Amino acid sequence: MRWFRLIGLLAAAAAYVTLQAPGPAGAQPAVAFLAADSGLGYTQEMTSGFGAGVERVGGVWHDESGTEVGDTAQQFRTLQDLRRTHPGGLSVFTQSPELLADALAQTVESGTPVVAVDSAPAVGSEVPLYVGANNYLLGTMLAGLAAARLPASTQGDVVLGTSVPGSGGLDLRVAGLRDELRRRLPQVRVLGPFDTKQDPAANRDAWRVLVEANPRALAFLGSGDADAYNLAEIRVRTHGLWVAGGFSLDRRALFAVRSGSLVLVSPEPYLQGMVAGMLEAEHAKYGLPLPRGWLVTPGLPITAANVDEIMVREESLGNRTRWFRLTVDAIVTGSGADLSPLDAAGCPSVDSQAGCE
Repeated sequence: MRWFRLIGLLAAAAAYVTLQAPGPAGAQPAVAFLAADSGLGYTQEMTSGFGAGVERVGGVWHDESGTEVGDTAQQFRTLQDLRRTHPGGLSVFTQSPELLADALAQTVESGTPVVAVDSAPAVGSEVPLYVGANNYLLGTMLAGLAAARLPASTQGDVVLGTSVPGSGGLDLRVAGLRDELRRRLPQVRVLGPFDTKQDPAANRDAWRVLVEANPRALAFLGSGDADAYNLAEIRVRTHGLWVAGGFSLDRRALFAVRSGSLVLVSPEPYLQGMVAGMLEAEHAKYGLPLPRGWLVTPGLPITAANVDEIMVREESLGNRTRWFRLTVDAIVTGSGADLSPLDAAGCPSVDSQAGCE
């Protein structure tokens, strides 16, 4: 598949060079990335990855826009502006895909290619491509790391939290957590998920209340970014013996893994953004067709064995781009991609090809 795509890329490049009429100085196809919750670390990773993916192709103008935590109304307004100014392609990460479904459908109908990133598109949005991890599988990964720190015969409570209740992706992580914990630790009672809030300060307060209310809990596990580093901080501050876990690449979380006070999984948001950016740029520049379906990107358990390497990777954008280069190439060319049905993205299954029962 790699060679077929390479041949298509070279042919399209030749057509682009020979058939395009000279335009105004500096005229380039334009693509954009629109993100929710731009102040949070995982969003910044995704956004930076998108820009890096576009730059790898070259010759394509790109913009990255973001809105404040939970500001779906502003994201809706920005989406309407971007589909006029960046007709070459638009990639979107939103925590509220249902609220943007009509606007995205209008964008697709207008001829602007749309890619959903990290959060699967809602039914009715007409978005044909989703780039994101198998969130249910991510949940099972974190549960496995947590369960490994507890005897299989242990009894007690494990408290789950989610920073955005109702978010499809985070709900799948929670489902994966719950199912794997029950499988690995059959005598444990799983509580929650409780609303732990998305704002980092509110998230810390929510977890503090949950820890105080469940002093005998075996573990506290969250579905999001702030959950991870806030739980690690609370565990150290209170000298807790419970297991803390979450999904993050925040440096505080990485240090907590190094010290042994946190179990951690990364959804690899930089990779997701980079794949979307490269696909959008190739389409805008060469006219290469976008895949249709769910491009499944891998997640990564972060442990004592690899945390130092990941910390070096996270020191700069250049390090991240070099780290993911071969993986992105494999996904974009199709030689290393898991292209699954789009509707499978909402299914609670470790197998991305499995349908919903």
